[in-house]
Amino acid sequence: MAITRQQKETISAKLEQVIREMPAIVFVNFHGLSMAATTELRKALRMAGIGYLVAKKTLLKRVLEQAKLEGTMPALEGEIALAYGADSLAGAQGVYAFEKKYKEMLSIVGGIFEGAFADRSLMTSLATIPSRQTLYAQVANVINSPLQGLVIALNQIAESKNN
Repeated sequence: MAITRQQKETISAKLEQVIREMPAIVFVNFHGLSMAATTELRKALRMAGIGYLVAKKTLLKRVLEQAKLEGTMPALEGEIALAYGADSLAGAQGVYAFEKKYKEMLSIVGGIFEGAFADRSLMTSLATIPSRQTLYAQVANVINSPLQGLVIALNQIAESKNN
């Protein structure tokens, strides 16, 4: 579908803003994804505070070249969308959850992380990092385990002396 010059300029301006302001952007290939699944994806991402933008690859490549980012741009094959959020990991995690659900139709092809292009493997590894709350719980557990062991040992010593 052909779009007008004004629409291209509007989309390019939005892409430039997203690339300039967001700490991480995920390139998503959504070829073959049904309309119902796309609507479900957009709704879930929106509820998580993640933006989702579809643009023509020619416009996206032009904007990316002008941005002069470090690294090598990943191959943008298929139908490409951008997922982004204020949190560096949110976009990757949101898309990764749907990638597991729609394996054949949705995939992460790369992205931008901290001002440089990132390949699929880096973006996927970022998506699998546990949430902040989970990491806090793991740290608390690591701190608590030796203390708990000490308390149990002291309790057993005290019980053995009482008997």
